[in-house]
Amino acid sequence: MSEKIKSLGEIKQIVGILKSQNKKIVFTNGCFDILHIGHVKYIEEAKRLGNVLIMGLNTDWSVCANKGPLRPLVGEQDRAEVLAALSCVDYIVMFDEFTPERLIEEIVPNILVKGGDYKIDDIKGRECVETHGGRVVSIPFIPDKSTSNLIKLIIERYGHGNMF
Repeated sequence: MSEKIKSLGEIKQIVGILKSQNKKIVFTNGCFDILHIGHVKYIEEAKRLGNVLIMGLNTDWSVCANKGPLRPLVGEQDRAEVLAALSCVDYIVMFDEFTPERLIEEIVPNILVKGGDYKIDDIKGRECVETHGGRVVSIPFIPDKSTSNLIKLIIERYGHGNMF
């Protein structure tokens, strides 16, 4: 298992140290079920906003609750390891709730980042971050680069049993 993958207790200790060093902590979250170029560009952009990037990763239960009973396609440990392989990701912490709001309240990052499909006012954790002097940033998506689009393409091309 990657050294970047931490429990909530571990990440809280790390955040305490980073804040004492005046590091700018960026937090983003998601399912990252099938990692693709849209994800990578988004994560790289999030990292550029600060010194340390913490990724909140939905557990399998949380993905299923958000995306439906056929997801995730890739298990939480594999998704965490793939994200940990990215040099722009500093830490990963999994969360088992429907939203990352409680995790954000525990970490209180300087910058909270979400994708362009979210309105700033609707982003979970926004109030906590802004109350503590932080800011919330929305990063635009790359058109047609999404897990849902990839799944649709696979079904269109191979959905009739002639996969290989």
